[in-house]
Amino acid sequence: MSPAYFIAGTDTDVGKTTIAAGLLHAAHQAGLSTLGAKPVASGCVASPRGLRNDDALALMAQSSLKLPYEQVNPFAFEPAIAPHLAAREAGVTLSVPALLAPMRHVLAQGADFTLIEGAGGWRVPLSDQANLSDLAMALQLPVILVVGVRLGCISHALLSAEAIAGDGLPLAGWVANIIDPRTSRLEENLATLAERLPAPCLGRVPKLKQASAQQVAEYLQLDLLD
Repeated sequence: MSPAYFIAGTDTDVGKTTIAAGLLHAAHQAGLSTLGAKPVASGCVASPRGLRNDDALALMAQSSLKLPYEQVNPFAFEPAIAPHLAAREAGVTLSVPALLAPMRHVLAQGADFTLIEGAGGWRVPLSDQANLSDLAMALQLPVILVVGVRLGCISHALLSAEAIAGDGLPLAGWVANIIDPRTSRLEENLATLAERLPAPCLGRVPKLKQASAQQVAEYLQLDLLD
């Protein structure tokens, strides 16, 4: 198992943070020190201490190594829109070098299990030219793919896996997050994903009423990670 992974999703709102928090909880329960980071986040809420993002706070809650919020989520934007658009409206230039330094600082903490969570899908833009996937490439992190299981997820998952491989990064594992339990032919879809994705399935997480990190962790198998 690698000490650090990049968490990517097949789309936006597929439960990346829910799964990431569950993975961090499972790692901590296994006796590992943990640290999660969210380099860029939109949809933040103003607080007396500045903008705060629920996803970043959820990762911090499951991190046994503690860092200031600004180091966990160095780029926070209020509108719940694509990060490159939110940054443009805020007059901020997002770039791989700007994200690279704070994320290297996170990795330098030396946690036994570190997760760096992306935003949206694999090809989310950072600027006119760069994508958030370029950060994962610069950090050379293996990827854990969160597959939001619903109609159309097979194509999204396979295309994401192809893009990750094309960018030269290993797909260490994937998680089936069943966001639509009424998906037609659910078991057959899951079987197809297992057959076609070139990495182990780390777990099938059902639709939970309250998807706490502890509950999610019960459905995950860290020992399957490459």
